[in-house]
Amino acid sequence: MSETEKIRIGHSPDSDDAFMFYALAKDVIKTEPYKIVHVIEDIETLNKRALAAELEVTAISVHAYAYVAKDYALMPCGASIGDNYGPLIVSKEPISDITGKRIAIPGEMTTAYLTMKLYNGEVETETHRFDQIIDVVQDGKVDAGLIIHEGQLTYAREGLHKIVDLGEWWYDETGLPLPLGANVIRRNLGTEKIRDITSLLKQSIQYSLEHRELGLEYAMTYARDMETDLADKFVGMYVNDYTLDYGDSGRTAVQELLNRGHEAGVIAHKVDADFVEI
Repeated sequence: MSETEKIRIGHSPDSDDAFMFYALAKDVIKTEPYKIVHVIEDIETLNKRALAAELEVTAISVHAYAYVAKDYALMPCGASIGDNYGPLIVSKEPISDITGKRIAIPGEMTTAYLTMKLYNGEVETETHRFDQIIDVVQDGKVDAGLIIHEGQLTYAREGLHKIVDLGEWWYDETGLPLPLGANVIRRNLGTEKIRDITSLLKQSIQYSLEHRELGLEYAMTYARDMETDLADKFVGMYVNDYTLDYGDSGRTAVQELLNRGHEAGVIAHKVDADFVEI
């Protein structure tokens, strides 16, 4: 190994990811002999980069794992899991049935898209950046929008109506939490480096959970028009005990989602969830 080895970590520009990576971004914990380089992109861009196995570590959608499993293993920490809550389908005017409707989505590899297709596959979609979907719905360019990240908490003040919370629907269907985002690590790093780097990520998450005010202050730089109380609520939704470790229910939920995606024909092949052991 060279004196320091560059490890690129991809994550999205939102407050829960920022909170999770605070200790690594601000050099609060020692990372030698690794130099951590943060690559910040929206989640669908990271999903696409993972197809080419570009980054050593990256946040991806759990749905996207189906297409990158040969190159990446799931890290047991860093997940965004909604326990009876998740992405929302919203509209400008109240709608009770989305069958045949045109829906703005944040990307076809997002877990939100997969879950929506499991909820109702009879829809038309068009892709927009996640932070533009509320505007597209307000402008009447689509019938409804599939919203992720902070939009889950801010849609009502934008005058939009909730059609369905897909995390609630998934919980009613399965009794399981909805695993939305995952962190993955490239298999070709080898067992020792994989364990080392996974441990660093877990330490970073633990640090922010134990020093919440510091982590939240950093996260606010990515909070997109949210006041601190709302950002704190959002971070609490997606950085919690599940983020330190999926646990049995989280791991079961990942496999169940991948299985149902395959059975519904959204994912063309069967996928086994393969987790790093540390």
